[in-house]
Amino acid sequence: MGRAWEKLTEKFMGNHGNFTGEGDEAKTEYLEIDTESAGARRSKVIVKPYVVEDFDDIKPSLDALREGYTIALLNIKPLKEKDMAELKRAVNKLKKTCDAIGGDIAGFGDDWIVVTPSFAQVHRTKQTEEVED
Repeated sequence: MGRAWEKLTEKFMGNHGNFTGEGDEAKTEYLEIDTESAGARRSKVIVKPYVVEDFDDIKPSLDALREGYTIALLNIKPLKEKDMAELKRAVNKLKKTCDAIGGDIAGFGDDWIVVTPSFAQVHRTKQTEEVED
């Protein structure tokens, strides 16, 4: 098996990638990982505004919330002025998704809703209240 291992490592790493696993003769190569990769950049929280003019406009905010790095601020005024039934449907969808991800949802003012992932919580005062049906 030792010779097979050497052939395999030589195939993938070339001659300079010899690893025998025996005492001081063991040689290894290390792969440097870029810490500024996409995964590292995603560790920051994004607060992103969305305008909801139609029920389908909540999909991008829901997708971002499911990723877990976005706090969504939704301006619901256009949909509120257009169709209250669609607004209630959109709010129910937001609440279900929020419950599924363990997040928090609240309205502030008459025209805004904030939805957070599980690591964040909305501080409630008289101006911010939990979104109800």
